[in-house]
Amino acid sequence: MKALNATAATILGFLQDGELTGWELARRIEDMVGHFWNTTRSQIYRELKTLSEQGYVEAGTPGTRDRTPYSITAAGREVFVEWISEPPGPELIRFPFLLTLFFGRFVEKEKLGRFVRAEKLRHQARLDLFEKAERVSPPPSIDNSIGLALGYGLAYERAVVTWFDEIEKLID
Repeated sequence: MKALNATAATILGFLQDGELTGWELARRIEDMVGHFWNTTRSQIYRELKTLSEQGYVEAGTPGTRDRTPYSITAAGREVFVEWISEPPGPELIRFPFLLTLFFGRFVEKEKLGRFVRAEKLRHQARLDLFEKAERVSPPPSIDNSIGLALGYGLAYERAVVTWFDEIEKLID
């Protein structure tokens, strides 16, 4: 078995619940894990081709708009379980605003203030979305791993919004 990269493993993870087209995979990844793991459509289609060549997924009959459904094979399930059972690597924060803030001394104070307010609004909107999801989700538990990930998202966004409150005070 060939080792998986995280994008390929993500695809196999989503295919555990049934067949999906590349387009459907892109939407699910974006909607469900896109706040902490991102992929591009081109990466998804490239990985589906590779996963198919490796025998980890099977392509079905193309449907409307030539969208091809993919299903996971027994070998795909096996390699996914092997991959997900390994310790995860360290996280890497990619937060473009932090780069702007780091070099903020080169940005007009008023413009930097607009950036801060815009970013805060974006994080507040994400927090609102997570809080809405929390109201309809079962409580987090070791059996509800999606709820555990949602709990992280809630804690993170609450902390970031509070952090932006402090930055706004410094700028104003």
